[in-house]
Amino acid sequence: MKFPYSDTVLEHFRHPHNVGKIEDPDGKATEGSPACGDMVAVYISVDEASRRISDIKFESYGCASNIATGSIITELAMGKTLDEARKITWKQAADALGGLPAIKAHCSVLAIEGLRSAIQNYEERHGLVKERKPTTVEVVRRRLRKVVSPITGLSVVRSSMVDSIEVKDGTVRVVLDLPAAHQFAPAMKQEVLEKIDPLWDVQEVVVDFTE
Repeated sequence: MKFPYSDTVLEHFRHPHNVGKIEDPDGKATEGSPACGDMVAVYISVDEASRRISDIKFESYGCASNIATGSIITELAMGKTLDEARKITWKQAADALGGLPAIKAHCSVLAIEGLRSAIQNYEERHGLVKERKPTTVEVVRRRLRKVVSPITGLSVVRSSMVDSIEVKDGTVRVVLDLPAAHQFAPAMKQEVLEKIDPLWDVQEVVVDFTE
């Protein structure tokens, strides 16, 4: 039986490029879930004048394909403008690796989603979003689908930890079904803040707990 991975995939798996975390990044995002088997976090630093990605790093939890695609997208995006990096496709990432098994194609999609979400995070935090739709409860809920609970390994939405969401006059209030004294409560609160606060019309984010 032919080995399913190319030499390029194996090289990026064994010696991933730009792996790690940027402290105080200009943009960041996490896609996937350890409960589903694959997760990738992408961090970017951006030159403000040229809007080029001056540094990019990733962290990965998953299989060889997930690690390799996380590595290759950092190579493809480094030095590009935000618009150029946003146009990188999952097929380009897979082709740069010499191809991926069909069953692993989702790994390249996940890495590209992470890159695009990190770019979106940068643009939101710097007031560069062109299409400004009002923040609604559904918008907040979609953002919370990317907040993973360390307790379940699933998003706080899928694990039914979101007790309520209220959006009113620029303030978003999220209530999580978790004791405030729980060991994971501070980390989850911080992640909710990071996902919701960059929205252009949000002035304050309040995260409360049911106990």
